[in-house]
Amino acid sequence: MHHDNFAFSVKQITKIEGHASLDVEVKDKQVTKCRFAITDFKRFYTKAVEKKPAVAAPSLLSRICGTCSNSHIMASLKAVEQALGIQVSEQTLTRRELVNAGLYVRDHALHLIVFVIPDLYNLDSLLDFDENDPVQKTMIENLFKLKAAGNHLAIFAGGRAVHAPDMVVGGFTKAVDLKEVPNLIAELTAVRPIAIELVNLFSNVNFSLVRNNRYLALTGENHYDYLFSHTLKDNQGRIIPDTEYREHLQHVAIPYSQASGYQFDGKDFMVGSLARVNINKQILHPNTQKDLADILSRFPSNNVYDNNVAQAIEIVDSIDRAMDLLQAGNFDHQPAVAATQKSGEGIGIIEAPRGTLFHHAVVEDDKIKSYDVIVPTGQNQINIENDLKLLIGKNMELTEDKLQFECEKLIRAYDPCMSCAAHFLKFKLKKAK
Repeated sequence: MHHDNFAFSVKQITKIEGHASLDVEVKDKQVTKCRFAITDFKRFYTKAVEKKPAVAAPSLLSRICGTCSNSHIMASLKAVEQALGIQVSEQTLTRRELVNAGLYVRDHALHLIVFVIPDLYNLDSLLDFDENDPVQKTMIENLFKLKAAGNHLAIFAGGRAVHAPDMVVGGFTKAVDLKEVPNLIAELTAVRPIAIELVNLFSNVNFSLVRNNRYLALTGENHYDYLFSHTLKDNQGRIIPDTEYREHLQHVAIPYSQASGYQFDGKDFMVGSLARVNINKQILHPNTQKDLADILSRFPSNNVYDNNVAQAIEIVDSIDRAMDLLQAGNFDHQPAVAATQKSGEGIGIIEAPRGTLFHHAVVEDDKIKSYDVIVPTGQNQINIENDLKLLIGKNMELTEDKLQFECEKLIRAYDPCMSCAAHFLKFKLKKAK
């Protein structure tokens, strides 16, 4: 049992992408300090691409993160192609959709299986499951089949599951191997029931923290508009063109964190799977809506842990969309579309697995003049911290170990990516007199 005053620190939060810490102080039963700090070292990607050929920017910026690499490529492609006046073909759009579907399946599955499922069973890690228990062994093997299907889909469409080499400005460098299409359809068909079981697993978890959050996501007529839409929507129904998105974001310097935080119109907000399903559940694939109707009825939800449920739903949705595209077979290879101008400005906003990803390119004489990237974790950072304050305030009777665990569990529900969040550095140099 806690006293009215206590403090604790978590120097390394486990089972997340990258490095983060948490420092908490409570005085007279009031949370006086709650510092969620992203501790990955800053890197200079957006500065490093300046004066580089614009066509090289997507590949270079994919190195912001190994896990999120294909998202950065596609957001950068969207920005650079707009700046260079390039309109890609329908075949290119189809293949990018498949890369994105593979990314959603792989990335969500990785997070849910490796990072979150141990919490459901009160285990420290996936390695603590009993391989001699046939039920546990089968569950883990099946779940990794799901992740593998996402990898295979991305390899087919983009050349590799991460840092996809075949996606370039204007199109793709090579044709797909059409012999793989029947194999992919068969594999996706086989793992779809596993994905539905994953949705059921997380929908029955009783983790709960409810706060009246603000949500934001790209929207459109179909799920694939997560790649191609130029329109954002919040949970109040307000529509925002992508050209105005940056104007609504306020940069917040967080002195104890290596990553910048953001507010939307002066308030905290959330991006990611929960935001997308809250705002866009009516544009999920019809088969997804049919088979998951009961679970979808709980959305919109203000329970942050339903982000895990939403990720599992998006795995099913991505499988359904990918099978449609594979069966349609629109894969005729065409040369990459050439630029129509040497200078321009482009915005590339897509829905990466972790949320709304913003790329902004200014191109001058075929070279990058300036570049800006705002990642989902940066946008969620203040919201995470405010949720932690609420969580701590509601659970002061817990022992320190249990309260720390609850805090880590909440952070994991957001699926943050610290490598992305600490991708750039702005600084001022003051010379001594």
